[in-house]
Amino acid sequence: MTTYFRITAYHPEEDLSVIMDSFGLFEKVWQFSSELVKKGFKIIEVGSDEKFIEGQIPKTNYEPDQLILRSHQKGRPLPSTLKENGITYIAISVGDKTYIPDKEKTA
Repeated sequence: MTTYFRITAYHPEEDLSVIMDSFGLFEKVWQFSSELVKKGFKIIEVGSDEKFIEGQIPKTNYEPDQLILRSHQKGRPLPSTLKENGITYIAISVGDKTYIPDKEKTA
């Protein structure tokens, strides 16, 4: 069972977007989501490493006691596309990083 999760979230009060990873800290993705919601974030995308494609954000090493900030920016996350192995996917960008939140969604 995977415990590697990636979430894209937006904090409306701070006008701040983040991409965060968790690897080993939570057993279920809803626990990770709940933690960010408690901090005022609205969840934009959520998934396990079985669902997302890394894009420009390679997975990190096992960190069972940390949330891992992968990218951040002022403003909302930006929808985009990313080409992997000849297929154009629907992607999301935060800061200078882009990844594919759902490998089933193509452009």
